[in-house]
Amino acid sequence: MTLRSIAQIRHRFVEAGGVRIFYRESLPEAAADAPTILLLHGFPASSHQFRRLMDALGSHYRLIAPDYPGFGHSEAPVSTNEGGAFTYSFDSLSGVIEAFVDALSLKRFMLYAFDFGAPVGFRLASRRPELIAGLIVQNGNAYLEGLSDIARDFIALAPSREGAVEQIRNLLTLDMTRGQYEGGTAQPELVAPDGWTMDQHFLDRPDRRQPQLDLAFDYKSNLVRYPEWQQWLRQSQPPTMITWGRNDPFFTEAGARAFLTDVPEAELHLFDTGHFALEERLREIAPLIADFVDRKWARG
Repeated sequence: MTLRSIAQIRHRFVEAGGVRIFYRESLPEAAADAPTILLLHGFPASSHQFRRLMDALGSHYRLIAPDYPGFGHSEAPVSTNEGGAFTYSFDSLSGVIEAFVDALSLKRFMLYAFDFGAPVGFRLASRRPELIAGLIVQNGNAYLEGLSDIARDFIALAPSREGAVEQIRNLLTLDMTRGQYEGGTAQPELVAPDGWTMDQHFLDRPDRRQPQLDLAFDYKSNLVRYPEWQQWLRQSQPPTMITWGRNDPFFTEAGARAFLTDVPEAELHLFDTGHFALEERLREIAPLIADFVDRKWARG
């Protein structure tokens, strides 16, 4: 039996935007020439969600996956809503990730944008388009068409609305976290329990409660930026691949197809799975990513 190469993954911290940021980084065999992929995680996850993808592809590509402030192993500075100095908004998360990119001296990368990673990443892409060698979008919305009724009701919540805080706190429970991983899957036994267990560990920490409330109430700020991101897509026409769990209760299949309006040559792959598509369909998605990067990295 001949074993294929096994990826080496480094786990480190770096100061970015005044926040101590944790990140995972694969060490490819041909490090100098390896394409770079920046992996931006979603809610309620962290870079941990990319662990199997990094094992699968990390020997050939430089994969870098940071945890946002208030997520995973990164620092959770005290929110301005609790008397601290850090504002938990998508603008702020994107600013920290931009500082992270600069701290690592990244000059060009493929952007993998999932869930929260879409509004964080698209902000960065529209500010610094020269960084973006291509896009891999997985259940990350940039169009109103892709928002389900559940998502729209959630986005409409405001701090002044009676019961709104309690609704968000209900979303931060173990049953809801597990449901995000297993919901919409065809074979839930393929979804490892480590993901939702790890996420809930961090969600239950006292220093993470206010940041999650702040970001939930700020999510509506992303919708007003959609036209800006769509314009960037139309003008830049970045190489784009869309992989999407079509049974996602939040971001529907229409959101995946909407990208084709602005990037007609985007490659679209739909899977009968849920929100965390990599959990169940890694075997299909990882080779698609590798093929896409191999074909598109040299462009530009």
